[in-house]
Order: sequence, then C-alpha cells, then structure tokens
Amino acid sequence: MKEQILIIDFGSQYTQLIARRVRELNVYCEIHPYNHLPEIDSSVKGIILSGSPCSVRDQDSPRLDLSDLRGRMPLLGVCYGAQLLAHVSGGDVLPSAHREYGRAMLEIDDEDSSLFAGVPSGSQVWMSHGDTIVRIPDNFKVLASTESVEVAAFKISEELTYGIQFHPEVTHSEFGKKLLSNFVVNICGCSRDWTSESFVDATVRDLKFRLGDDKVVMALSGGVDSTVAATLIHRAIGDNLYCIFVDNGLLRKNEFESVLASYENMGLNIKGVDAKEQFYDALKGLTDPEAKRKAIGKTFIDVFDQEAHLISDVKWLGQGTIYPDVIESVSVKGPSATIKSHHNVGGLPDFMKLKVIEPLNTLFKDEVREVGYVLGISQSILQRHPFPGPGLAIRILGDITREKVGTLQEVDDLFISGLKKNDLYSDVWQAGAILLPVQSVGVMGDERTYENVVALRAVTSVDGMTADWAHLPYSFLADVSNEIINKVRGVNRVVYDISSKPPATIEWE
Repeated sequence: MKEQILIIDFGSQYTQLIARRVRELNVYCEIHPYNHLPEIDSSVKGIILSGSPCSVRDQDSPRLDLSDLRGRMPLLGVCYGAQLLAHVSGGDVLPSAHREYGRAMLEIDDEDSSLFAGVPSGSQVWMSHGDTIVRIPDNFKVLASTESVEVAAFKISEELTYGIQFHPEVTHSEFGKKLLSNFVVNICGCSRDWTSESFVDATVRDLKFRLGDDKVVMALSGGVDSTVAATLIHRAIGDNLYCIFVDNGLLRKNEFESVLASYENMGLNIKGVDAKEQFYDALKGLTDPEAKRKAIGKTFIDVFDQEAHLISDVKWLGQGTIYPDVIESVSVKGPSATIKSHHNVGGLPDFMKLKVIEPLNTLFKDEVREVGYVLGISQSILQRHPFPGPGLAIRILGDITREKVGTLQEVDDLFISGLKKNDLYSDVWQAGAILLPVQSVGVMGDERTYENVVALRAVTSVDGMTADWAHLPYSFLADVSNEIINKVRGVNRVVYDISSKPPATIEWE
C-alpha cells in the first residue's frame, strides 16, 4: 500500500503549492476538499490542513470534525488550518489589528521542537491572513512568534498536532521546505521512496493488471501529457494500444506531418486523420469562445468515435489527464464557475461505451516531464510548449475561416521559430500569436494599407496556474515584428501582450 500525506483543502490559492512541495520531498500526497474526503486508512501517514480565504468566525466557513483524526496521526494546520484547530479547541481567533500580508521574521520560542529542527530564529516567513490567534487553550504550547503575531506556531500537548500561521510552501519562507520536511519525513515517518522511476514501474505493473489483453484507443496531440500517457500504456500492452491523431485544421504550421513523424520512432500504433473540413464546417459563423470550444469538442468526439469504431473490441479510452485537471474539476464549496470547458475531465458522451484509463491523473506537469525522461521520450516533445486543445481557434478572435487560420499559422511559425533560433524557447513556458478582429492603417512602399493586427504572447510560469509575461529582448521583438510584417500578407501591425495571470489568462479566449 502506497504511503501518502493527505492534504485537506479549505479553498486556499496555495493548496496545490503545498502538494508540489511535499512531492519534491519524494513523498506522495493527494489533495481532497474538506467536504469530499476519502476513507482515511493506514496508508495516510499524516495530514495537512490548508489555508482558506474564509474566516473561522464566519458562520458558513468550511468546517471539519477533526476529533477522529487528532491523535491518530500527525497533523499540521497551515494558516486557516491552524486557526480552525485553535478555534474549535476553545481558543480565540480575532480580526488582525492590520491585515498581515508579506514578509515577517520568525522567532523560535521552543528550540527543541521537532517541527523547527534546523530552522534558525530570525528567518523570514510569508504571512497572508486577516485573522490572528490571540489566545490558545491551556493544552496548546507556543512554538514560535513574530513581532506582530504572538502565536505564529503551536503544538497541542500529548498529540503530534501542530499549527502555523504562515505559509511554508511559498519560496518567500526561507526555511519553509525544511519545516515541511521535518513534518513529513521526521514527524510522519515517510520514507521518501516516491520517485519517477518507482512511478513508472508501479504504473506499468498496474496497467498490465487492469488492462490484460484488452484494447485501448487514445487520441494523441503531440504534446507532453498525451505522449507520456500513451508511452506508459504502450509499455504495458504493446500493440493493443491504438492511437489516433486528428488534424482539426487548427494546428500549427506543418504540425500534422511533424507530429506523425516524431511518433514514427516510438513504436506507437498511430493513425493520422485529416478532418479539417468537418471542423471548419462546424465552426462556420461562430464567434463566442465557449461556442467555438463546444463545436470543436463535439466534432472531435464525432471524428474520434467514427475512427474508434473501425477498431474491433475496444474497451478502454486512454487519456492524458493530469492532477491539476482533476483538482480543478472538484470545487471546495459546490460547483465552481466555468472558466472554460476542459477537454479531459468531465466524462464521455453516453454513446461511447468505453472505460477510461488515465495513468497520469496523480501527477503535476513537471512530474509528467520527469516521467517522460525516465521513459526515454525525446526532449523535443517533453520541452514542447503547452498548446490549447481547441488549437488556433481560440487564438483567432471572432469567426474562423481557412484564410485566417493560414495567416495565423504563418505568424505563429515565424514567432516560434524565432524563439528557437535565438535560444529563447526554453526560457518561455508558452508562446503563440493571436489574430485580432482589428484592422489598422499602415504604409507599405508608397501605398496606404488597412490590414490585420496580430498580438504576440509569451509567458513564464512553473505550472500555468499563474504566469508572468516574458521579458523578451527588445531587439528580438523588433526583428520578429519586422519579419512578420514583411513576410505575412495581410498583416501590417504587431503588438506584444504584457499582461500577467492573474488578472489576465494565458490564452485570449
């Protein structure tokens, strides 16, 4: 049975970051909403309670009966989690005199504490809370404080239950990783044996057991997630995996041919399907982003289902779903607002009677890449920028035509090729061009023009959850802008997007 740390999510923006930090310690962990907890068995070596945007004083704030968990295993409350422990135990949690957000210096009051072993007094931590624990129950002991927070950390007597009012998971907390290691490794006793190599061995073994001699059909995109998932499944069942790569007419320039060529040497049983016209017909006249996504999704399912039916006795659908997709599909407090339709999570139409196999649904993006390296997948695939499922349709604002796609493919190709030639591609998380529904006046030769505007977008990020615009050299932007205007007919103006996420998103639609 795989040992793990359970992270109970109360809605904090940092919850996924806690999980990533625990995974970096080679310890497996899972995030579950406080109101959708799994059965907690002996595989759970410890529990971390996340922060929350709510106040424990609010009547409808997230609550959880911890009486069955405390004392059974080590428990660490972070920010809201710490305040909840104090509040339900009879302590006082009140609004802070001033909202505590940012850097603070931690003073260790109990230098013998296992939680703070190797964490020096005076080290920097990151605060982000509007409430403060002002009084703790008699059986609580203060472990650390700051200039403005008397109870920055505590331990409950006779229990391995701790609470901290700062965020160890963010890089601003200098010894945050050390503190988490103290809790996860030393206090919980996790063995740190969860590695990419062990994941591959265990996953292939599990796939062989689950799939047996069954056939699996899977859509490939040329991207990291689907390629790694397909390679794992192929290792388990060989040619019983049937891969389909659909040309929806919305791919990058020459991508259909180049992706098929990249898979030739991997031994994958793959079929390319040219379905451009079906997608263009489905998109005709549509301008709303969500309507375009749904039309593309429906058409893809129609094409994929038609191809899948040409293979006899298929029982499984393989998917490259990764852990953030799973987490974001389950809301902490009921249904979450639709930001955009997702192409992996959400199930299949009723007429596709296939069971789903998702070998990567416990991994973050960087972990998927590490698994890909273990599997020997080409770096050109593993380092490929993320590309949206709906393709260039959501980078063309307004209606979709074959001519607009052709124009954007040329612009995008010059931009991406330029990044690679100038050794900038690997410095960027994701890049692409956007065709705007705007025309501007220009001058070419002695003639006045009235042509299209394109925006270039490049961002830096760790996992796509947040992103900053890439500070590309002005000389590069000048060169690529000049090349686009000179070589792409119908474009006379190039702009560069300098918006970060949030408040903007990476894609424009």
